[in-house]
Amino acid sequence: MVSFEVNSEPVEFGGDEDTPLLWVLRDHLDLTGTRFGCGIGQCGACTVHIGGRAQRACVTPVSAVRDASITTIEGLAPDAETLHPVQQAWVEFDVPQCGYCQAGQIMATADLLRRNPAPTDDDIDREMSNICRCGTYARIRKAIHRAAELTAKGGSDAS
Repeated sequence: MVSFEVNSEPVEFGGDEDTPLLWVLRDHLDLTGTRFGCGIGQCGACTVHIGGRAQRACVTPVSAVRDASITTIEGLAPDAETLHPVQQAWVEFDVPQCGYCQAGQIMATADLLRRNPAPTDDDIDREMSNICRCGTYARIRKAIHRAAELTAKGGSDAS
């Protein structure tokens, strides 16, 4: 049995401990905002926060998150009525085209802003390794800068 926390709620998983965290989140906890993309940790669609750091859930066995705190896109905002600053910026700049990669993009951005509250374009290019097949990178960059502004103005903590 693997015990951990997801979006501030205690969770136990009694299945195969080699099961990727992605499938535990989606299939066992019904948290389907985290997406399956490539299955090898390259595209970033499955990005969640584990212990506050962005990590790829498709290549993380559930055994690796024993006693950890995990945040998914469903738990990023402080409450159901308030958007996280990154989510707010994504809406303002109409970032998604197909939207498939956006949960992972948002989670990676929240972690980037936690570590670097005022990233430059070079920082963004270096740190954001998530893939967007629609190519909305220009809007993503603008939204990251806007989310940094919102956070600096006292928006929700970009954890």
